[in-house]
Amino acid sequence: MNETGLSEEEIRSILNDSKAQDLTYERVLSSMCTYPHKIAVEAHMQFIESNMGDFGLFRGTYDLEKKVLSALGELLHETNIVGYMTTGGTESNIQAIRSMRNIFLQQHKSQDSLLEDQNFERPNLVVPDSAHFSFDKVSDILDVELRKASLDKDLKVSVESVGSLIDQNTIGLVAIAGSTEFGQVDPIKELSDIALENNIFLHVDAAFGGFVLPFMEKSYDFDFKLPGVTSIAIDPHKMGLSTIPSGALLFRDSHQFESLRADTPYLTVSTQYTLTGTRSGAAVAATYAVMNFLGKEGYRETVSRCMELTDYLLDKLAEMDVYPLIEPVMNVIALEVPECDLVRSRLAKEFNWQVSITQNPHGLRLVIMPHVSFEMIDSFVVDLKKVLDSLE
Repeated sequence: MNETGLSEEEIRSILNDSKAQDLTYERVLSSMCTYPHKIAVEAHMQFIESNMGDFGLFRGTYDLEKKVLSALGELLHETNIVGYMTTGGTESNIQAIRSMRNIFLQQHKSQDSLLEDQNFERPNLVVPDSAHFSFDKVSDILDVELRKASLDKDLKVSVESVGSLIDQNTIGLVAIAGSTEFGQVDPIKELSDIALENNIFLHVDAAFGGFVLPFMEKSYDFDFKLPGVTSIAIDPHKMGLSTIPSGALLFRDSHQFESLRADTPYLTVSTQYTLTGTRSGAAVAATYAVMNFLGKEGYRETVSRCMELTDYLLDKLAEMDVYPLIEPVMNVIALEVPECDLVRSRLAKEFNWQVSITQNPHGLRLVIMPHVSFEMIDSFVVDLKKVLDSLE
């Protein structure tokens, strides 16, 4: 830090130079985030100083959060929802599993006596092999054993594999509604039945799919309509078109939420249930604004356009004899392409395109977000063909 401050003009010049080095979304086909809606940005700036960590000071913002949660509950088929707005899917996943672990420990013995019990094995969590890497963080932070169930030929979790991994120390299951790599939806109805049969929790990571699946023509059972689903993560800052960071964690049962309780004696509110202390009220306002501005009709139009672009891209690729590893469920495509890593690298270095890869099976991964246009797809296909032709 300098002894004396810089001028506003100098600061703006530095910021502009830094911003110019960021890649614009018009060259990005790998991210599950996009430009936030204009009205979300306006709301974000209006509430920029609001801190939901001490929401007694910001009662109006807190009221907006309750309205957002209620709207999300209605969207996901549970009107009596409890939860809070998070920074995104990672925090939501950590907190969902933390609630499972806390209740598991409470139901058995105190943590001290568990540690003294030589026969006790640490709690375990069964997740799909396609689960987001945030669950590896969950395992590390919460000291929960992560058991990864195999996938079937459609890259959905195998119900049989899940069942084989459950034992008396299993605290819960995880299902994915819109997997990060493949955009696939696990057989959540069957997993709901398994969770009920074993009296364990079922958390659904719908961070991406939560703002896609409800607005598609085809219906998918993935939310609180299924009685075994106990919690859901959903991210408004992805297909919800809110500002970053905007996530939400929803619980069906207040008992799970209460397991996250912490006393906060020096604040205007006596308790918190969150992972972070300080929370962005700006993101709350942004999410409220865009959800109410677009409504279900607006989101249906957004999802429909993304799917139209997805189909358009698939048609263009088929003309080059390039095909998806699986038929896309939503606006995420995994392509069967030779030398994926090299193709990805050359697209970035030679044409400034940012794409990603899938691990198993190996493929080129593209996400068709609202910032994508037909012209953008045409340009990308031309450059991809150049790279692929040069490999022959």
